[in-house]
Amino acid sequence: MTEDEGESKGGRGLPTRTDIDKAYQWRLEDMYASIEAWDTDAEAVLKDSQELSTLAGRLADGAENLLKALKLQDEIGKRLSMMFAFARMRRDEDNTNATYQALTDKAMSIAVRVEGAKAFLVPEILTIPESQLRTYLQTNSDLGLYEFVLDDLIRQKAHVLPAEQEALLAAAGEVTSAPSHIFTMFNNADLKFPMVIDDDGEEIELTHGRYIHLLESTNQNVRKGAFEAMYKTYGQNRNTLAAVYGSSVKKDIFYSGVRKYESARQAALDDDNVPVSVYDNLIDAVHESLPALHKYLRLRKRVLGLDELHMYDIYTPLVSEMKVKIPYSEALTTVGEAIAPLGEEYQRIARQGMQSGWIDVYETKGKTSGAYSWGAYGVHPYILLNYQDSLDNMFTLAHELGHAMHTYYSHANQPFVYSGYTIFVAEVASTCNEALLTDYLLKRTDDRQMRAYLLNHHLETIRGTLFRQTMFAEFEKLTHQHAEEGGALTPEWLSDTYYKLNEEFFGAECVVDREIAIEWARIPHFYTPFYVYKYATGISASTALSQKILHEGPDAASRYLDFLKSGGSDYPIELLRKAGVDMESPEPVRATLKQFSEMVDELASILEG
Repeated sequence: MTEDEGESKGGRGLPTRTDIDKAYQWRLEDMYASIEAWDTDAEAVLKDSQELSTLAGRLADGAENLLKALKLQDEIGKRLSMMFAFARMRRDEDNTNATYQALTDKAMSIAVRVEGAKAFLVPEILTIPESQLRTYLQTNSDLGLYEFVLDDLIRQKAHVLPAEQEALLAAAGEVTSAPSHIFTMFNNADLKFPMVIDDDGEEIELTHGRYIHLLESTNQNVRKGAFEAMYKTYGQNRNTLAAVYGSSVKKDIFYSGVRKYESARQAALDDDNVPVSVYDNLIDAVHESLPALHKYLRLRKRVLGLDELHMYDIYTPLVSEMKVKIPYSEALTTVGEAIAPLGEEYQRIARQGMQSGWIDVYETKGKTSGAYSWGAYGVHPYILLNYQDSLDNMFTLAHELGHAMHTYYSHANQPFVYSGYTIFVAEVASTCNEALLTDYLLKRTDDRQMRAYLLNHHLETIRGTLFRQTMFAEFEKLTHQHAEEGGALTPEWLSDTYYKLNEEFFGAECVVDREIAIEWARIPHFYTPFYVYKYATGISASTALSQKILHEGPDAASRYLDFLKSGGSDYPIELLRKAGVDMESPEPVRATLKQFSEMVDELASILEG
């Protein structure tokens, strides 16, 4: 599942699903025509899980047993992924529907039982001598399908524990996930914010959802009030939040130590076989290009007419929102034309999919908000939208269609075992589509206001995804290093470290308000260690690839489609290298930041020329 937002919401005046034409609803019956069909698969999954568990202790007896175990794992995975996708997406249609709440819970319960049944598999494979595994591969041609899987297990063998110890670590998972769970409950359920003044001069309660909207206000007093109220609230809870985050970091260090990694960062990156140098190159390249960010901040200060630019002035748009009404039918046409550089086949499949049950289009009562793309092997991908007739929503369509087409090509060209792709590459296809849409719209408008709006939109995407996420990534690197060296993650150390990073990124052109020092305390992604850097590398890779597609034509597009078709059949760094971008080099990041700098210049010429 690739999810870009998502909490359930309903509302007065919203239509129900029965009010929406079927043409604008996804066709989940393409997965299961009935709950009875779902139950049949559930029975098959449990039966196959029992059969798999009978192979425990027998994998070294011969290639046939190993092949049978791996095939059973695939069959279970195919069915279970479709079961879970169907249940969750049915629930997402209307989160108040008790039937699909229960079906989702049932799917999760079955998944837990499956994990228990196959827990023996990896540790037992790794007890088989490598020479014996190689002999299996040579003598059993059917086992050749799993050669990359087995090679990857062998690569990580030094970090896998004996079966009993792996079982113990798995059993501790509920305990070690406590910091993340505590933060989520505290942040979303218990934390209460004060009243602030909105654009209409009315008192409203500050919430997470309202915060960014208030920071986008054209009234600086509104922005300042929301900013100070938000961080005062976190500051009042700094000791608790430092203890929770510190516990999360210690958990990361514990697991990396137990698995014999040099650091928590190395352990996190090793899942994708990504060298630590990629992480460091990203940070170094962004620091080299901070002058481009500072140039953008100077433009922001001039356009907003401010004597001083503060941290709460960074989000308000430089160009007022274009009141352009873009009906869904027009968005389909425009996006369909914008992706033409990817070739006729890509364009044909995407257009057909957009009009044949892939997409759930409109907001309805109880429907999950935001947007995501999801798919299950053996059926076409799906997209959840809550489409409003706006330019931003057209970009969301392009973004999610990129995810869906990646899934489509991956599933169509790979066996199940290699049909999934890692988070490291997941955002490449989506942001590549956005880049193509931006290029298409810029080439077809002479309206200076529209051009400025599009440039501002793209600049904010890069600022938020490449600069901001890299600053987060550097903070994670520093916190884990400090703890690994025996340092205490006190609220003072965390806040001072975070404040210094903000000074380095923004201080040349911005008043770095002291309140920003506590921002670390409100970032949920920090509880998934060393994750955010993938947003920055993803947009860098997609920018490089989209430029090749636009300037080199069909050959570059063909390499890109081969990348989409590759799924998880190789390591992400290698897949991107074959597509034409080397993420072990800092050059893709530098090229994206060079484009950022050039767009700042163009936006300045429009707004100030």
